[in-house]
Amino acid sequence: MTNVEAAGPAPRVWGKIPPRNRNFTGREDLLRVLKDDAGKRVTAVLPQALHGIGGVGKTQVAIEYAYRCRGEYDLIWWVPADQPSLIPSSLAPLAPHLNLPSAKAVGIEEAAAAVLEALRLGEPFSRWLLIFDNADEPAEITPYIPPHSGHVLITSRNQRWKGVVDTLEVDVFSRTESMQFLNRRVPDSLSPQDTVRLAERLGDLPLALEQAGALQAETGMSAEEYLELLSEQPAAILGQVRASEYPATMTAAWQLSVSKLREQLPEAVLLLQACAFFGPEPIPLDVFRRGAAAAGPRLRDLLGHPILRTQAVRVLGRFALGRIDPVNRTIQIHRLVQALLQEELTAEDRKAFREEVHLLLGGAAPADASDESKWPRFNELVPHVIPTEVATTRVREVREFAVNMVRYLQRSGDPRSARRFVDLFLSNWIEDSGPDDPDVLMAQWQLAHLMRLAGEFKAAYDVNRDAIDRAQRVLGMEDANALAIFSSFGSDLRAAGEFAEARNHDEAALRLYQSAFGEQHARTLNILNNLALDHALNSDYRAARDLHQRTFMLQSESEGSNKSDVLSSWTNLARAVRLCGDYAEARFLGEDAYDFGRQELGAENRITIVAARDLSNAQRRSGAYDESLELAHEVFDRSKRLFGPHAPDTLAAAMSLANILRTVGREGEAYEIAADTMERYPKLYGETHPYNYGCLGNLALLRRVQGDAAGARDLNQQAFSGLVDKLGKNHHYSLTIAVNLATDLFVLGDHEGSVELGKDTYERCQQVLGEDHPMTVGCAANLSLSLRATEGGEDAADKLIEDALNRYARTLGMAHADTRAAKEGRQLDFDFDPPPL
Repeated sequence: MTNVEAAGPAPRVWGKIPPRNRNFTGREDLLRVLKDDAGKRVTAVLPQALHGIGGVGKTQVAIEYAYRCRGEYDLIWWVPADQPSLIPSSLAPLAPHLNLPSAKAVGIEEAAAAVLEALRLGEPFSRWLLIFDNADEPAEITPYIPPHSGHVLITSRNQRWKGVVDTLEVDVFSRTESMQFLNRRVPDSLSPQDTVRLAERLGDLPLALEQAGALQAETGMSAEEYLELLSEQPAAILGQVRASEYPATMTAAWQLSVSKLREQLPEAVLLLQACAFFGPEPIPLDVFRRGAAAAGPRLRDLLGHPILRTQAVRVLGRFALGRIDPVNRTIQIHRLVQALLQEELTAEDRKAFREEVHLLLGGAAPADASDESKWPRFNELVPHVIPTEVATTRVREVREFAVNMVRYLQRSGDPRSARRFVDLFLSNWIEDSGPDDPDVLMAQWQLAHLMRLAGEFKAAYDVNRDAIDRAQRVLGMEDANALAIFSSFGSDLRAAGEFAEARNHDEAALRLYQSAFGEQHARTLNILNNLALDHALNSDYRAARDLHQRTFMLQSESEGSNKSDVLSSWTNLARAVRLCGDYAEARFLGEDAYDFGRQELGAENRITIVAARDLSNAQRRSGAYDESLELAHEVFDRSKRLFGPHAPDTLAAAMSLANILRTVGREGEAYEIAADTMERYPKLYGETHPYNYGCLGNLALLRRVQGDAAGARDLNQQAFSGLVDKLGKNHHYSLTIAVNLATDLFVLGDHEGSVELGKDTYERCQQVLGEDHPMTVGCAANLSLSLRATEGGEDAADKLIEDALNRYARTLGMAHADTRAAKEGRQLDFDFDPPPL
């Protein structure tokens, strides 16, 4: 057996391990067992089941093991596991150390998954240790435990880990360990008799001993005086403190530390009491600096005095009432201490301190959740929103902070947490303030947006329509928030398939924004972007391209526009260029946009994923099939994992993947994906939505290329009829179906019917899309085949195909697949890629 005292050299990868406790004492048998258990793969360190209390030192044992045994591993990584949803964020930074793409390049979830796979394979390191600290439910943690290779150490209070993995129980100190600890913590100050008496009175609980030792080291009081005060405290506090699972002497020891802290620096007690109402996660020290101006009467003087504030933080650390991390600039209060601090206060004081903390959070958070450079500041506050009960506030500024947190979570790529937050806020605020409260209206605005992202279009429409009516009545249309709610209704109209109405609505919204903010304000430019989307959805691609280009250039130059807005306009411009038929230019624009998104927002940001999906479509149209297929697979997998299988973005990604699979000849796979997606579309958008009919046309196309021309014709006739009823014949979507339907008729031998439909469609394509648009030219090429099959149609066919080939050569080039198909006398097919709404 190797001596567990031997630390050895640091491993090649040493990540996020908390500082070593210089007063660590004892636990030699536990550490030896842990070292032996390394071969068992997974070990959970639990409190002794009989007591089951915190403060016994589970985390300290894990930290000490990491330091002592670091020479046994090539990689040791610490993973805070209090909130399982944040575990991928802790694993992802490991990726570059394993020669994997960074989270910035591929996204947090994908980077974390790649890390776990590399650890499973033992490449490049087979000797590794992961430490999951403060894990709770085994079912939430086990998906993050790589099988086969390496060693996993878990600390938890949950006894359910027994039977799941090997476990090691940590009880309070032995009496000998307690004496050793006190002698190390307060050297040369305690007699053997004193240490025995202190250990006995404090129940050998490491946390209590740490605070007692810190108090004596800080104040110089004798053991006799401490024990005397300890005897007096329980009678005074047990009536108030109800932490019944802990020994009375623990609460007494804690109260004694607080009493002495109050004598030395009363302001530090105020800070400690405020910290009790944050979450148990580390509290950023900058919260107290940035939030000072917003602080309430209890904390204003302390936080507004930088020297006193710093002194208070440091003295909390010296009294062992808070763990200071100087590297990450945080303070963390043990959850037991938080509970004791809260229970000591009256209900009125608890309410007052909670309100103070709300003000601090609101004051410390940035004002603009759309500013990506401020996202790290929002992120560090996320663990404290629910524990501080922000949902109960009535303060306008705090509610604005709460809504901003929802916006941050949504924009940064965590819509699930955003939805959980906004549902909680609304359930409290509506009951407390009524539906007409301005904060309720803004929260409902965010709820509607999240509903749209989840595909709950009808519910979003109803929520937003109701919010608009109330905002106009309560706030008036001159109010910026009322304008924001009003303008967002264009998205609801687009989602309902009311493209013309959406354009009219956004034109009205644009006039209101230009009047309120000016023509080049960031908010006005966002409305301009929406109007450009409307033009595209109404088949006016040239107007859409021009407006997107104008918006993109202005947003790129505007200081008020953020990177998300710029990327959105960039992607929309690339899409409009593609829809105008300029495939190569669209591809180059899309590549630049996607690179920008990955670099500035990350690969898992929703807008970056939309950019990737559009780039894949442009790659396919321009003939770069291998690149298109690879990217389409990535986008579909990422969308399904991040947004769920039924979300609009996931269904659009699935249809794009099906289209490229058909293009490269994998019709069977394409049909399976398209058929599954087609079943979901009507449930999402409704039976009569244009996207539903467009995707039905894709399914019809796959039917024909697999030999079922009659089935294709029936589906295309259904899709065509629906689109004509909804959008008219002079719409790109209707024309796409018409071109394919004409081909169905040709294949089935109805050449006259194919010519009749082809001629009408060709004329409309020229009018709607222009004579040089690839679909117009493709329609002409297909019509030439139908004409050639009819009596007396050869001359007209020759002229059509000659003109078509000349136009293809001038626009797409002779090497393009469409040009080759037309030259070889093959029918050209056209499909539908659902754009974002």
